Amino acid sequence: MSQSIREKLRPYTQALPDILNYQIVTKILIAVWLFLLGRVFQALLKSSGRVAVTTGDWKFLFTTWQGILILLLGLVSLFVYVAFDLNSKIVLSRNLISEQKETLEDTIKEGFLSVGKLINLRGLLTVIYIALIAPIVGIGVSISATEKLYIPTFISSVIEGSVLYSALAGIAVLVFLSIGIANLFILHGVIIDGLSIREAGKQSRALVHANWKDYIKQNVLFVLMILGSLAGMAIICLFIPLKLITLLPAGAVSRFLTVLFVTAGTIISMLTALLGIPLYILKMTQLFYSYKQGKEFEFTEIKRDKPIRYKKGIIALLIILITAVTVMYSQFDQFFPLETNVRIIAHRAGGNEGRENTLSGLETAWNAGAYGSEIDIQRTKDGYYVLNHDGTFKRVAGDNRRPEEMTLREVKRLSVDGEPVPTFEEMLISSRGRMVLFTELKGNTADKQMADDAVKLIKQYRMEDECVLISLKYDVIDYIETAYPEIQTGFLTFASFGKTAELNCDYIGLEEESATSDAIKAIHDEGKKVLVWTANEAGSQKHFLCTEADGIITDNVSQAVRLATEMEQRSDLDRMIDKIKTVF
Repeated sequence: MSQSIREKLRPYTQALPDILNYQIVTKILIAVWLFLLGRVFQALLKSSGRVAVTTGDWKFLFTTWQGILILLLGLVSLFVYVAFDLNSKIVLSRNLISEQKETLEDTIKEGFLSVGKLINLRGLLTVIYIALIAPIVGIGVSISATEKLYIPTFISSVIEGSVLYSALAGIAVLVFLSIGIANLFILHGVIIDGLSIREAGKQSRALVHANWKDYIKQNVLFVLMILGSLAGMAIICLFIPLKLITLLPAGAVSRFLTVLFVTAGTIISMLTALLGIPLYILKMTQLFYSYKQGKEFEFTEIKRDKPIRYKKGIIALLIILITAVTVMYSQFDQFFPLETNVRIIAHRAGGNEGRENTLSGLETAWNAGAYGSEIDIQRTKDGYYVLNHDGTFKRVAGDNRRPEEMTLREVKRLSVDGEPVPTFEEMLISSRGRMVLFTELKGNTADKQMADDAVKLIKQYRMEDECVLISLKYDVIDYIETAYPEIQTGFLTFASFGKTAELNCDYIGLEEESATSDAIKAIHDEGKKVLVWTANEAGSQKHFLCTEADGIITDNVSQAVRLATEMEQRSDLDRMIDKIKTVF
């Protein structure tokens, strides 16, 4: 590494002990806050007769005093996160680069108290932007609780499928981008200069307008410098050793070395993730001072009363490394299984490879190797059950009427790419003895009558073990599970909080973003199964095939089946990396 780059990195490397100490303390404080908040939420839910709130029960949040209080506490939690995750980091950065002596306790206290200036309409909008919008548009920094927030697949697919929606989404992103860029230094103005949120916004916009070219340049150079340094370390300490290991014959030695270096790399990656945002805020703070004084602000050499002693920290990391390597090596096949136990379920009968919600679609899924098919049923005007996903038949059959407005005879005259709309009974007969049918009770007619009728048909064909009744309406699923415990049930939710695993059903269907390893484990601990929907991209499919989920619902069945087969040919290195990705 050249002297110039080493000197440029020096202000950041000398700040690492302080940043690491700060991160450990604030993460503990946030964990304590979340624990206490969780207990309060559970008490409020229990008082309302619930164990969780899901997207199927969102009205509860606005129609009951418990729900309104939960929303208010959630909003307070965003301010607490901003205080610990951003405000105090800015205070710490100011202290580090300007040699202001302040204890960690005082740093955190100052950052927390500065939140008071955000308790107004402009401050509320700023906090909402930081917590919910910034992580989606990718401008500025966000809080750790929402930094991985993204638009769910079921929404993004609708946007991508419409020119109008795509255009509107593009305009919205540009608007939010411009807002985010213009207000990059708004928190710095509030915390460092003591300005009101309004005046800090004006100052930020002026600074960005006058220095936007340099800001882009400095950001690019900073990212390249940090990434280049990390890449150099990774190549020397990880990639080269792992490449050499692949030259060894498969056996105990190569496996042990793989576990050793991958585990060490994971620990380093975790430390890097812990330090990344604080280092970026440190750079942002330097730019803030530079733009205010009209010339580059030089970092002040950090002078410590006592030298930093790294020996204890290094010993602690070595103990953690040795313990982790020993445990994982001795139980390698248990921690990193070669094969997947995740079932592949075709979405809307056959996914993208067959006609939607049709008998031929079901056949396509079967031939592709699917374990089951997910279908959607709705009730006709004369009490029969036919397959259709949308509110009307417009998209699939060109008829703008709803199923409940039509008789079975009228529905049967429709054509889905040359094929008649099937009844639920016909799908039962076709899938019997071959596939598990995950039947979603859909639309306006998804009620107790539909539940009773669906159960009656399932029992008529003796398919209790080959059918799962699922729905976005929890009250319907709760009714089936209570009245017909012999029937398998599943509740689908986009998002939820509370003790979701305790909901009264056999399966819980999670949208991709919410299907974390912790959520899956919690559901399994309650003796229930997990479905993930709708995993269509190859990367997403591979990710969830490596998890403990029980099934993935997908439009691309053949791709998922191929990926599942290829998993059996993975090396020890691939097995470790694939599994680690499901945890972090």
